[in-house]
Amino acid sequence: MTKLRPVVKKNDEVTLQIQSIGAQGQGVGRVEGYAVFVPGALNGETVRAHIIKVGSSFGVGKLLEVLEPSEFRVLPDCGLNGKCGGCTLQHLDYSAQLAYKRQVVEDAFTRLGGLKEVNIPPVLGMEHPYQYRNKASFPFANVNGRVEIGFFAPHSHRLVPVEDCLLQREDVLLAALAVRDWARDYNVLAYDEQSRSGLLRHVVARVGDKNELMVTVVATAGLPHRDALIDRLQERTGCLKSLYLNINKADTNVIQGGEYRLLFGQEHIMQTLCGLRFSVGPATFLQVNSSQTEVLYQTAFDMLAINGTERIADLYCGMGAITLPLAKKTKSVVGIEAVKEAVEDAKKNALDNGIDNASFVCGDCGQVLEELGAFDAMVIDPPRKGAEPELLKAATKRGVKKIAYISCNPATLARDCALLTELGYTLVKVQPVDMFPQTVHIECVALLEKH
Repeated sequence: MTKLRPVVKKNDEVTLQIQSIGAQGQGVGRVEGYAVFVPGALNGETVRAHIIKVGSSFGVGKLLEVLEPSEFRVLPDCGLNGKCGGCTLQHLDYSAQLAYKRQVVEDAFTRLGGLKEVNIPPVLGMEHPYQYRNKASFPFANVNGRVEIGFFAPHSHRLVPVEDCLLQREDVLLAALAVRDWARDYNVLAYDEQSRSGLLRHVVARVGDKNELMVTVVATAGLPHRDALIDRLQERTGCLKSLYLNINKADTNVIQGGEYRLLFGQEHIMQTLCGLRFSVGPATFLQVNSSQTEVLYQTAFDMLAINGTERIADLYCGMGAITLPLAKKTKSVVGIEAVKEAVEDAKKNALDNGIDNASFVCGDCGQVLEELGAFDAMVIDPPRKGAEPELLKAATKRGVKKIAYISCNPATLARDCALLTELGYTLVKVQPVDMFPQTVHIECVALLEKH
């Protein structure tokens, strides 16, 4: 394909007719065929933009003015919209957000996966698409001489301080602000990436059943004035059950290190999901939107049409959040997971819930499958990068009639579904579920059946 020569220069101001919204939520317009991405612009709008980047294939513009607004443009409820890197779609009416996300999924399957006429129903959205996050991680920074928490500005490590966030559960935000205020009062400095000095890196807060609160402070060393911190958290939230210190000395973007120290309270809090209670620790992976997680998992269960006699494999099973509800519906389930600690948590969760027809194996999913017998159905819920081709090939050798593939990345889901169709499966349906309203992220469940 011949690349278009840029017809704009950096610092130009242009008027654009926005023709679509890209996968990252940016409006896409063209100047004599040359694409310009404008964050904050919506499909159908006429906008004025300042060109801040020019590449051989596309440019990027900063939105200066909306000359003709979209009928779906709404006034964001958050004053930091556009500054914080979180809510990239808050200026778009929620019904239009759902329509946009369905289109993103369709584009992934048709353009990237090469699959035509895919059955993609409307996105399953939320009745109240705010305050849905039961967990958040807030980075620290020293801003104008004092400690702040917040979120990073788009495509940067520049902290945007926050006092409120419309996506967070109230206790999550209260806990983070309590740690910030404690740091200010006792002059505990944030870690500085440039000088590699300072102590505080992140505060992670999670809310479980009955508003039980677990707080993890990520730092480069031990915390001073810990009793004062515990008192501050108890006073501000009234529901502190656990306080952990996580030590992270590495020069890395990874939020948490490998060492956890329990400073106060109990090791775990409880989270009810699909009618079962799960023990959640500071390193436990669990979806941050509890109500939509149940929608997502129930969608997968319904797709499999379980009759109670099946033997099912759950790949990338984690702590058993899918495995154990499945076990309540069928003959037996085997969960496979590479992380040893997650497997131990899964076994404990099975015991605590009185489930004896679920077993768990620690190891590489593809290798473990080679050692197991046939399965009637399979659930695959891999990381964002998707499943390895070798794993999918191993999975198809197990006699599996139905596969429910859960994914947070439409691009890798489309790629893997295309491979599964080459391996003898038919893509029956792809159901998107809005796990992260006000953002561009979307979860999907795909059902594939053996020919």
